[in-house]
Amino acid sequence: MFKQRYGLFILSLIAVMLFLAACNGSEASEIEQEISLDIEPFEYTNQDEEAVSLEDLEGTYWVANFIFTNCDTVCPPMTANMAGLQEEADENDLDVRFVSFSVDPEYDDPETLKTFANQFGADYSNWDLLTGYSQEEIESYAASSFQLLVSKVDGHDQVSHGTSFYIVNPEGTAINTYSGTSSEEMDRLMNDLNILLQDN
Repeated sequence: MFKQRYGLFILSLIAVMLFLAACNGSEASEIEQEISLDIEPFEYTNQDEEAVSLEDLEGTYWVANFIFTNCDTVCPPMTANMAGLQEEADENDLDVRFVSFSVDPEYDDPETLKTFANQFGADYSNWDLLTGYSQEEIESYAASSFQLLVSKVDGHDQVSHGTSFYIVNPEGTAINTYSGTSSEEMDRLMNDLNILLQDN
């Protein structure tokens, strides 16, 4: 009788351990979603003077940020970090796209954006640098879609803007945000992309 009860206990214990292992495994394939921002539809112009829309990005994870080429502080390291993410994603065979919105569209025409990005070894097969809108439009769009403050003061060549990078899911919802000037945050972003795309 004792042996029978002991045997049932061991079987129950094994079943519980297998259940917990399964739960942990399913959690490991997901990331903690920090935000949920629905990205509004857009159609802008990229560095090759091609139209790029939100619809073009549907069905794919993409990483977004906001930069401008005349920036003398955070934009060069942010763009270097985006180039690093792109290279690492390629090495890991991850199907992800990259989108940089210019916050100084009057100055940043397609040619200027491309010249700027070329300095960082950008690969334009899956990275679009966007312009083709007014200053008012991008300030409104950044606020409504990404909850990001963008502000250009008349008479000045610098633009105030946030340094966040965002992961946007295939449904067009921004799910996580990262500091675009931090190498540790870039590691976290890449780790999250690997988790999100490991089954794709």
